[in-house]
Amino acid sequence: MMRRLFVLLITSLFALLGSLAAQRASSDSTLLTVDRIFGSPAFRGGSLGSLAWLSDGLGYTTLEPTAGGKAGRDIVRYDAETGLKTILVPAARLVPAGDSTPLEIEEYSWSADGRRLLIFTKSQQVWRTNTRGDYWVLDLAGWTLKKLGGAGPASTLMFAKFSPDGGRVGWVRYGEYNIYVEDITGGKITQLTRDGSRTTINGTFDWVYEEELGLQDGWRWNSDGQSIAYWQLDATGVRDFLLYDVTDSLYAFTTPVQYPKAGQTNSAGRVGVVNAGGGETRWINIPGDPRNTYIARMEWVPARGGSKELVIQHMNRLQDTLHVMMANAQTGQVRTVITETDSAWIEQFDGLRFLNGGKDILWESERSGWTQLYLFPRDGGAPPRPLTSGNYDVFGVQRVDTIGKWVYYIASPDNPTQRYLYRINYAKAGPPARITPAGEPGVHSYNLSPTGGYAIHVYSRFGVPPTTTLVSLPDNHLIRTLVDNAPLKAKVAGLRLGATEFRQVDIGSGIKLNAWFIQPPNFDSTSRYPVLFYVYGGPGSQTVTDAWGGQNYLWYQMLAQRGYIVASVDNRGTGARGRAWRKLIYRQMGVIETQDQAAAARAVGRLPYVDSTRLGIWGWSYGGFMTLNALTQAPDVYRMGISVAPVTHWKYYDTIYTERYNGLPQDNAAGYDKGSPLTYAKNLKGRLLIVHGSGDDNVHFQNTEAMVNALVAANRPFSLMVYPNRNHSISGGSTRQHLFTLLTTFVEENLPATTNGERRAALP
Repeated sequence: MMRRLFVLLITSLFALLGSLAAQRASSDSTLLTVDRIFGSPAFRGGSLGSLAWLSDGLGYTTLEPTAGGKAGRDIVRYDAETGLKTILVPAARLVPAGDSTPLEIEEYSWSADGRRLLIFTKSQQVWRTNTRGDYWVLDLAGWTLKKLGGAGPASTLMFAKFSPDGGRVGWVRYGEYNIYVEDITGGKITQLTRDGSRTTINGTFDWVYEEELGLQDGWRWNSDGQSIAYWQLDATGVRDFLLYDVTDSLYAFTTPVQYPKAGQTNSAGRVGVVNAGGGETRWINIPGDPRNTYIARMEWVPARGGSKELVIQHMNRLQDTLHVMMANAQTGQVRTVITETDSAWIEQFDGLRFLNGGKDILWESERSGWTQLYLFPRDGGAPPRPLTSGNYDVFGVQRVDTIGKWVYYIASPDNPTQRYLYRINYAKAGPPARITPAGEPGVHSYNLSPTGGYAIHVYSRFGVPPTTTLVSLPDNHLIRTLVDNAPLKAKVAGLRLGATEFRQVDIGSGIKLNAWFIQPPNFDSTSRYPVLFYVYGGPGSQTVTDAWGGQNYLWYQMLAQRGYIVASVDNRGTGARGRAWRKLIYRQMGVIETQDQAAAARAVGRLPYVDSTRLGIWGWSYGGFMTLNALTQAPDVYRMGISVAPVTHWKYYDTIYTERYNGLPQDNAAGYDKGSPLTYAKNLKGRLLIVHGSGDDNVHFQNTEAMVNALVAANRPFSLMVYPNRNHSISGGSTRQHLFTLLTTFVEENLPATTNGERRAALP
């Protein structure tokens, strides 16, 4: 009896201490809690999400609340040099006839002459983003406001765009998937395609093209406004994956999503050209089986008086060969001007430009072993000329100045965790010039004006919220600060934060992995700490970058305050370290990455201040897949893991992504199985929590069900949390707050910050 009473007293004492600690954390502004991070606006920063450059490059517009707290937002112009503010479009001018409140602007664009404004509002979701809604045109000359689309259903227009002369708008009708052109003044609507349906998709894309090739808007005006080029997908034979929903009705219902899984039937794609006034479509004669190839990019070739050619990036299904083709829009004939091949995979390039009067093509290639820029002669006859070179990767073209003959691009030759702006002259031999000033380490992004004289510059560091400035180019001279995030920075600076460090983890055989570490605020090198690793690890990705990490960074600091070291390591297969590093994982996703993560954990576990018996790992999506593999392929390394929305076997994922990196399952069954945690479920020793949204249209809940079955068959214990009808982001309302409370509790219960007889060396 006495022993039982003693146990009850001790239990009550710990409960009281825990309660006091929680009260202290909630009242002490230097300490973080899940509720402060995810359940309040305390650590929300500012940005310029609505900023758009005007075509003259001398000013930009933003959306700002109207004065006096009135409804709606004004469109405001700022002069880039002086900062002079002018209200271009008052919200009061955006009130439709018969209504009393202005339109809620979600997106907007100007006609080329600046006389008309196209407004997107009342959007609804298509696949994973809101791409359908209502479009309105505001004519600034008479302040007339007109809704587009005639008498069609509400919120069904997609990808509306002004014609080059600003007199017409083209758009796609959701549901019927046909392309229309509407005359703004006269109101005439011309239907350009008539065969659209759920399986014949004109001017937009199916789920997998959008998700994996980044394609949503599937049609283009020619520069003279006389023709329109567009994609058409034939989705016949693409099977539906049924999303099961029981949350909003008494009886369950399903939502079908066209989703081709690895090795299954794809949509067949082709490109057509149609007269903007109507008529028959002329189809481009692209070789190959359209069901087993991809048209990854398509644009009109710039030309005065209206181009007669298209440039198309065309890939085979395995994505190991890419052809850049020039297509005659009148005859439909094509010729290949660039061919890229690789023993692993090739990806499309968004920075393709025609330079030197159209004689050369700016192209990105890994042929040197690193991602670099080249000039390819459009008509052949000479080898490509390297524009950039070195043992580093270029991360993308920002702008091409055809007057001064400069290419602006992002790179970081000395440190792959950082990003800087460079430029190089493509007409003169010479080294590149760094635009981002020295002495500003971190991640820099730029939104250059159309003329290249100015740029919006966003800069952050690990643990330092972003600052947005307006700078002049090419000297990066500060004109003014647009968003300093001073309140957020002050709150972060006022926290009791753990020291952070970037370094490399040596896993042997000359392999050093980039990593960051967050230590407890009152770190004691004589103590021994648990370590929680955050992993993603997917192809070409990076978690180890010197940039602000938002809510997740604050959660890691909260765990550090509670006595944890938090770390993240980029395994081989991730980005910014060259072709060989990236593509070593080909046809064996989940094998080398897992070996690297486990080797890094062992190396960290040997540090004198780390308790190697208390190592944990967590990740989301590909990181969830990696977490399951880590716990089952290296069961003696990790004490616990949290896997959120994981892929568990690549046969369950989509064609484009999976086959790019793993090949076809019909040809690589062993590789698919070797990298799957289902294969190793019987090895699980550590504590495991799996979290998934049942409405995930990206990584289907089917993946988690398969893992559950494998663990049950092996009689291995685990925990499971399902969020009903939540998608891949597991968000909405208070969902994130609930989720991270769950994750925190699981970490603290299964990866204790203290051991028996050890005094906690960090904050409660």
